Amino acid sequence: MTNEIFRALGSRTRLSMLKSLAANEMHITGLAKKHGISVPVAARHASILEKAGLIERRKFGKTHVLRCRLAKVYDMLDELAGSHDISLQRGSNILDALRAVSGIELAKVGSREFVMAIDGDEGFYIYEVNGKSPGTTAEKFSIERDCTIEWKKLVPVSRKKIHVSVTPDS
Repeated sequence: MTNEIFRALGSRTRLSMLKSLAANEMHITGLAKKHGISVPVAARHASILEKAGLIERRKFGKTHVLRCRLAKVYDMLDELAGSHDISLQRGSNILDALRAVSGIELAKVGSREFVMAIDGDEGFYIYEVNGKSPGTTAEKFSIERDCTIEWKKLVPVSRKKIHVSVTPDS
């Protein structure tokens, strides 16, 4: 399946179509019009994206509506993520685990430490232990047995911009 995904992503037209479908569901003719290509060409590109599992098609009679399968895109990116094996003393915390891995940038703010970047990629991160949110901070979580820690960057799925104009005091 990985080969189909990379083949599907190997075309600027398909990448552009995928980006459009990530924003909105579209009918194949609307997708063709938006990208300045014929409907048969758009259908061929859509077929490649669909075969790779990156989009899905819903049929309403003869009408085909396409949408992006973002979860599939994220799963593929997760496969490319790095993995590390480390050993720590019982009672260590998550920050101790992070310090043992290169590429993790921590910053102290007041009395607390936060993950600022992973491999130079700044952002907001959350963590899970064995696939579950532990419900406590990284510095307070005590590692008592073998586990898998995953750090995930929060990325905006939808955006809302609010432009604020400040009015002068009366």
